[in-house]
Amino acid sequence: MSTWLLKTEPSSYSLADLKSDGQTLWDGVSNALALKNLRCIKKGDLLLIYHTGGEKAIVGSAVAKSDAVARNGDTKDVVVEIQYDTTFPGSLTLAHMKADPVFEGWDLLRLPRLSVMPVPARIAAVIKH
Repeated sequence: MSTWLLKTEPSSYSLADLKSDGQTLWDGVSNALALKNLRCIKKGDLLLIYHTGGEKAIVGSAVAKSDAVARNGDTKDVVVEIQYDTTFPGSLTLAHMKADPVFEGWDLLRLPRLSVMPVPARIAAVIKH
């Protein structure tokens, strides 16, 4: 099982929205590298939810309910069904991650505009929920 980070603007769709809905279709990814990453998500993978904007923090998790698939055969319209898992008791802020050497070199710190990215096992191991 792999771990992925999915970014969302909480004013558009937040972890609280996912909790209320129970599950949703994760779509709207257009960046080529983010799409490549999204295509790698498999059913059962852990998905860390990161709020962008003023929050800039990992706030909880979801689970992939399906493998990522191209919608209507369009390889640029990839989606994955996700299900709410948990809200973390405290968020893990970007500022904290930048200050902690454990997170050094992670795509979240190197490629701040990337909306879907893998979470290396060494980092996933320290992110508790």
